[in-house]
Amino acid sequence: MEIEGLPVAPLARALIDAARRMDELKSVRAMIHDAVHRGLCTPEELRAELAQASTIGSALPRIVVNALQDGVDSAVEQWLESVIERSGLPRPTRRAELRTSDGAVVGVADAWWSEVGVALQVRYDEVALEPDKSSESPALVAPGLIVVQVGPAQLRDEPLVVIQELRAAHRRARQRPPPDLGSVPAAPAA
Repeated sequence: MEIEGLPVAPLARALIDAARRMDELKSVRAMIHDAVHRGLCTPEELRAELAQASTIGSALPRIVVNALQDGVDSAVEQWLESVIERSGLPRPTRRAELRTSDGAVVGVADAWWSEVGVALQVRYDEVALEPDKSSESPALVAPGLIVVQVGPAQLRDEPLVVIQELRAAHRRARQRPPPDLGSVPAAPAA
């Protein structure tokens, strides 16, 4: 492959080559997930490169690429999953479309604790490639609903702050009856 007359490796190959030289799973995951999330390469291209590459140093990229195959599609999802696991809170429903009792859609929660009426919503606007065409979801608003909104950078850089916010929201929520909201699985994120 050439760009302006210079030979270059396809991105999937460059990612696998770089990942094979790295020694932290977190860094490998962030690098690969970012490229896939931005649509710069596909999990299939990464798997093909892994199949052709030497097995030396391939353990970490194989873990990450296999996780992609299992449905983990972005670094943000990994950061969110880590925060949820570390929070000590009950397991939430992930990607839940919240609805009022009459069926009106309130919006999509990235994590939903129905027993207390707490939702976590990731605000993706800060990582939009084209700010004017942001895929930002409308804010969740419903009577009695407690919403914790976080940005991807907060999940990555300040997970303990997010955990404290979630725990505080749960404490507040337990002091009142949960809102009259139901949920269904949300369609996959585009």
